[in-house]
Amino acid sequence: MKLSEPNLLGITINHRSMRGDTRRFAEVTRAIADGSVPGTPGRAKAIQRYLTSLCDGIHHHHQAEDDVLWPILHATAGAEVDLAELTDDHAQLDPILDRIRAESAALAATPGDRAAAANLSDTLATLRDLLDEHIDDEERTVFPVIRRYVSGEQWQHVEEAVRKGGRMSFELPRIERYATAEELDELYRMAGPVLRLMLATVRPGFLRRERLIFG
Repeated sequence: MKLSEPNLLGITINHRSMRGDTRRFAEVTRAIADGSVPGTPGRAKAIQRYLTSLCDGIHHHHQAEDDVLWPILHATAGAEVDLAELTDDHAQLDPILDRIRAESAALAATPGDRAAAANLSDTLATLRDLLDEHIDDEERTVFPVIRRYVSGEQWQHVEEAVRKGGRMSFELPRIERYATAEELDELYRMAGPVLRLMLATVRPGFLRRERLIFG
């Protein structure tokens, strides 16, 4: 008998932020390629820094699933869950993330190069489509198994592994950006005043970068 239920709010918002960021960066880099948004040095460098952090975060997320969550599911759910396709998706992600790192660096080095922006936009669109399919699959097939077989204590272990390798200055303001008002209220209740204090600290820098990238 499970002692408590896992709370999947954090991973749900994390999934939403990964999908949302790949979508909006595919769009802004396409606009640079089309010439409708200026490819200034400051914007290109800010895009590179953001996408480097995003790629690192996506890699860490799926690595934590492979190393921590999947073994827990194998131990608790056994034949009730087949993780083969999701694991294959993870293997496809890293080469795409490496391409995004390289192509965003190329754009930062030559910010007026529309072809470099187009290459980056195409790769981001590939990542967007893979994440959309992968996350839909995971939330449809794995989330019910987590709720049924994983204890709150085991889920806390998964979340601690995710937090351990994350950059809070990057992750926290994105949570605020992508969470609904009701979800934020729940997070504030769970985390207490420290979350409001941390967000107040990291929010200004995040918003400055948002304005530089998206106008």
